[in-house]
Amino acid sequence: MRVDLLTREYPPHVYGGAGVHVAELSAVLRHHVEVRVRCFDGPRTEAGVHGYDVPSELTDHDAVLRTFGVDLLMAGDAAGADLVHSHTWYANLAGHLAGLLHGVPHVVSAHSLEPLRPWKAEQLGGGYALSGWAERTAYLGAAAVIAVSAGMRADILRCYPDIDPDKVHVVHNGIDLAGWRRPEGEAVARAEQTVRGLGIDPERPAVVFVGRITRQKGLPYLLRAAEALPPEVQLVLCAGAPDTPEIMAEVTGLVDRLRERRDGVVWIEQMLPREELVAVLSASTVFVCPSVYEPLGIVNLEAMACGLPVVGTATGGIPEVVDDGVTGLLVPIEQVQDGTGTPVDPDRFVADLARTLTEVVSDEARAAEMGRAARTRVEDHFAWDAIGERTLEVYRSVLR
Repeated sequence: MRVDLLTREYPPHVYGGAGVHVAELSAVLRHHVEVRVRCFDGPRTEAGVHGYDVPSELTDHDAVLRTFGVDLLMAGDAAGADLVHSHTWYANLAGHLAGLLHGVPHVVSAHSLEPLRPWKAEQLGGGYALSGWAERTAYLGAAAVIAVSAGMRADILRCYPDIDPDKVHVVHNGIDLAGWRRPEGEAVARAEQTVRGLGIDPERPAVVFVGRITRQKGLPYLLRAAEALPPEVQLVLCAGAPDTPEIMAEVTGLVDRLRERRDGVVWIEQMLPREELVAVLSASTVFVCPSVYEPLGIVNLEAMACGLPVVGTATGGIPEVVDDGVTGLLVPIEQVQDGTGTPVDPDRFVADLARTLTEVVSDEARAAEMGRAARTRVEDHFAWDAIGERTLEVYRSVLR
């Protein structure tokens, strides 16, 4: 069997969870089937990986039209595949067209849903209508849809009620257990040197956030909540790739205000290599995921694999990852039902987030115990071998 994975992100050009997912999934699938990866951002040298540039005729056009141009190239080159599997709206149209053109099943992995990210209209303008059309068309035409959580499955069926529920399967994201773990032996000293070089004091308790600067990640709520954290606690922000200049300006203003009121605010804007990010996570006390929309959250799995408890919003797929009271704590949220995920009472959400973070970071023994349980949970439920086999089961179901 030959499977073509169609994606915008693939190493070294990875900026979010979908790119991590495709990289890890392709690696485990290669043990069972022939895999070809088709991705954006230009040619690659890795065997079996084909990268595409935007067609020259479209370089001065709308960003979504440029995306569609790459999709057309990927769809044409998928000839010979037994199945195509697309990830995110960026590649969904490529998968839909490839399935029709070559007469093969198209499987979609749902990492997020355009109707539940209306703030993207700020980023894409009229292109948001096109990205939503591409996603809807692909989902309705797909042979199967893979949701990364039960919460995401419910969202899919709510946003696209014409989809046959029997076609929507839940397969969680996975985690590379060997690559994400606390440093040991001689690596401990290197890790400490790394975090000190980034401006982090490993002797102080720390709350760490990792994510893109986008509305769904809830970073402005965290920055407001951080004002109420105990003064000895550091806030470490591994945050970059802003969606728009407007949200970047908002976050910058909130960080500046926070720094006027307390020390220990460390903002790392560049995307860290895995080894350095593992060092940062391992030097922290608790990981925070203040998202208002999160289908699952690979970052939560990465933190848990490094032995960190997670304080996360009780929304989307986060409650399927964080065992409340065992591997971390969930922050309650009542959300406006307009697709934005905005808290009905933002001040209450900020206060609850601050209270929950303070509860965990103030009890280092309990935090460490939760961190050990977190590592065990990802070992038991989110290993990539199991995720790969469940994905193959979906493939087999549409090829029968």
